[in-house]
Amino acid sequence: MNFEKVVFGFFVLLAATLNFGYVTGEIGNPAHHNELELYAAIVVNIVVVVLKLGDRTQMGAMHLASSLVASIQLLVAGVQWVWETQAKGIASMDVSPHAMSSVVSLALGALLANIVSVVLMVIETANFRRRV
Repeated sequence: MNFEKVVFGFFVLLAATLNFGYVTGEIGNPAHHNELELYAAIVVNIVVVVLKLGDRTQMGAMHLASSLVASIQLLVAGVQWVWETQAKGIASMDVSPHAMSSVVSLALGALLANIVSVVLMVIETANFRRRV
């Protein structure tokens, strides 16, 4: 068993599940979206990007690209969440449905990129041939 592949697989799946958990719920309702889960998704996606930086294969390049897309979209969603809750001086539960739907829409785009990354990981695993 390749420990590096296990760690990478763990973080790719964790990134996708955290992102899915964040976007689940009514899109414009702030009570359905936990900001700590958004921040955890951001951190884990950045870890996935760092884990893929040294890979020189075509599949590694696609993993890196999908992870970068997810990380950038989640970072923008996080910045928008902070802007809506802190910069305007309002409580987090007073976020407008329009602003909340923008944050969740960005996170949904990141979820799509995470799904692509998971599919790539499954394809890479299925194509792996064990040398005996």
